[in-house]
Amino acid sequence: MINPCDMQKKRELIFADEPAGQVDKALHLLSGLEDLVVHRGEKPDAVVLCYSLEHYTMAGLEHALVEQGFVLDNSLLNRISRQVVHYCEDTELHNMDVPDHPTKRREKEIFIRAYDTHLHGDHDETTPPELRRYK
Repeated sequence: MINPCDMQKKRELIFADEPAGQVDKALHLLSGLEDLVVHRGEKPDAVVLCYSLEHYTMAGLEHALVEQGFVLDNSLLNRISRQVVHYCEDTELHNMDVPDHPTKRREKEIFIRAYDTHLHGDHDETTPPELRRYK
């Protein structure tokens, strides 16, 4: 189970240098969204986003901005870091939806029973007697 405080994310989103004024436009656009806190980053072309995974994902926010004509910084380091964030958030969301199956409590017993029902080694009739004994 995921700790509720782990669902709170604080991410930095870096925009490309061109077109100019993207940070101000993004601040104006994103500040109107409910359950999202947005402010300027330390870098001049960055915005810091604070959100919960219950409401937003970084991939969803980036996609919405790109659809509105914003251009993100596509340097190698930024692309890789964005992909890592997307993967981590996707995994966290997936893990929140996994139900606890009753078979997990008795998983060992299930494999033991499955092993006993299969033909193998000493127990099957098709194996010649000389191969059944260890020499």
